[in-house]
Amino acid sequence: MEYKLHKDFSEINTQEWNGLLKDSVSDTPFLRHEYQHGWWEQHGGSEWQDAQLVLVSAREGDKLIGIAPLFIAEYEGKPALLLIGSIEISDYLDLIVRLDDHARFIAGLLDFLASSFADNWSSLDWYNLPDSSPTLAALKMEAESRGWTHHEEIYRPTPRIALNGDFEEYLSRVEKKQRHEIRRKLRRAEESGRGVRWFISDMADPEAEIDSFLGLMEHDQGKAGFLHEPMRAQMRAVIRAAHENGWLWLAFLEADGQRIAASLNFDYGNKLWGYNAGVNRAFMDLSPGWVLLTFILQWCCENGRIEFDFMRGDEEYKYRFGAVNKYVMRARLIRK
Repeated sequence: MEYKLHKDFSEINTQEWNGLLKDSVSDTPFLRHEYQHGWWEQHGGSEWQDAQLVLVSAREGDKLIGIAPLFIAEYEGKPALLLIGSIEISDYLDLIVRLDDHARFIAGLLDFLASSFADNWSSLDWYNLPDSSPTLAALKMEAESRGWTHHEEIYRPTPRIALNGDFEEYLSRVEKKQRHEIRRKLRRAEESGRGVRWFISDMADPEAEIDSFLGLMEHDQGKAGFLHEPMRAQMRAVIRAAHENGWLWLAFLEADGQRIAASLNFDYGNKLWGYNAGVNRAFMDLSPGWVLLTFILQWCCENGRIEFDFMRGDEEYKYRFGAVNKYVMRARLIRK
């Protein structure tokens, strides 16, 4: 297997990258070429200003075997190799490689990194690995065989709701008190006489729709602080990339003729991935967040989506809607 270090994302064909991802151990929107490239151009909303790109591919002849999208940066006082997308805005990260090639790709990758960048990094620190990823076990095994120190920990819960096409069956799995609360809030909004309706954006004017979404996000004080100018540019890049490549799913809720809530999702792999949301605080009497989420879950059932993934975060409302925890992990290897 021949490993190669790339200076730029353009050196790996987009279709080839995304084609390999479809068969990879972790196929998520955050690992697509357009997302990874956009994240790197913005450096995660300026989270990593002095990072050095370490984009590695491996081939056998003309066949692409694996991709390791990495970068080197100072982290916790020492130079570390991190996954592109780390840490805050990319909920699921991993290597891009088929299961059959996975173990030998990682072994060869660590040999390549240790020999090519021997003086440039002291640890490998990978966040947001799905708890089901074989990368976790492979890293542990490689650390043991090399005499490196290995740490693994739960980083964040990623609650999700399994769906089977029947909205009433889904509601039957929600705790009784919460099920009644969902129905009560939906009925109150529909009977309010304020023209409550929801719709999926057609993105006819992408920049205007992005502005509308970000404006609703800013009603939350914490999110307004999060949306500093570099992060705003990063969010715009994410939304544009998702729209241009067919996996954006942006919905709004209206009342009194204006937009009062928004939900930014990725429609990918036959499931909906809940990325972010915004609510106009002046309309809290209508419970706009709950109402819009109820409509979204009903849409998922009616359109054959098998899961709604809330992604990272343990906010209480997710569990009130019946979400069950999975986790993303942090794996760290320290060289000796």
